[in-house]
Amino acid sequence: MNPQEIIHNALYNIRTKANIIGKWKDAEGQDRIDGELKLEIDNHTIRLFTDIKTEIRTIHLNKIEELAKEYHPFIVVAQRIFPKIKDELRKRNIAYLEANGNIYLKEKGLFLWIEANNPIEVKDKTTNRAFTKTGLKVVYQFLINEEWINYTYRQIAEQTNTGIGNVNNIFTGLKQEGYLLQLNKEQYKLENKKKLLEKWIMEYEKRLKPTLTIGTFRFLKEDDFYNWKKLQLQNGKTCWGGEPAGDIFTNYLRPEELTIYTIETRGDLMKNYRLVPDINGNVKIFKKFWENEDVNNNVVHPLLAYTDLINKGDRRCTETAQKIYDEYLQDKF
Repeated sequence: MNPQEIIHNALYNIRTKANIIGKWKDAEGQDRIDGELKLEIDNHTIRLFTDIKTEIRTIHLNKIEELAKEYHPFIVVAQRIFPKIKDELRKRNIAYLEANGNIYLKEKGLFLWIEANNPIEVKDKTTNRAFTKTGLKVVYQFLINEEWINYTYRQIAEQTNTGIGNVNNIFTGLKQEGYLLQLNKEQYKLENKKKLLEKWIMEYEKRLKPTLTIGTFRFLKEDDFYNWKKLQLQNGKTCWGGEPAGDIFTNYLRPEELTIYTIETRGDLMKNYRLVPDINGNVKIFKKFWENEDVNNNVVHPLLAYTDLINKGDRRCTETAQKIYDEYLQDKF
């Protein structure tokens, strides 16, 4: 759905399902918000500055919160909002409205919370080849080292374990989205890098990371969780991601969950680190998906640490992610 379709569906559904009258006015001369939403609820009328999104991911939460503070009262309207994102919006007291009529609003003596309506499903468009599982692995290398963009297709294919045909499709996909500029016959440059990073972060969580899951574990001895820094990870094979990586890079975050990336087998992981499978455990392990990067041997690249933390969504992780971005990434994006 485009923004106008989203707001039209949302207004229709809150009127027919909750007897709430809504009127929409596009913003004039504004590039930060999309418009103003007037809601008539019983005998109350409230006007809300509005941001419309097709979907909301954790990477958007900080910007949405900034808008909510700058433009008050505020509501975010989206085609669909996933439960984890709704939880975080409510924690931050940010009003939201879905296209299906589900709404949360706590403002000026009004409290409204409707979650009874089924999501409106819209079929995904064909995925750009740059953002398939294979494409995301290659684009990751471009993001952490832009020199890769000017390697030959054969070099990129060999170093990412990808077919040459796939590399060509990835380049085509990046060009189509406006992320790759051809300077001459042999030279390329990444364009809109910050937007590309945001796109990669969202698609990584959605398409690639779920395929990397090895399992959820806990330590045989509970004390090992609190003494995780003393664990001797297999050099070059296993490294910290997520919250422990955030702690290593910033010394700001005390991990509540440990994330590991590895090429070790499940059996070796259990033996080497005294882990046992536990669906409710606090150690999550994923396959290492990259071949090369210049980074401390026992921790992922700052970009992947930033990604893991942003995608967690809670405030302590997003604050740590911002510290990583400011210190290690902002000069590149």
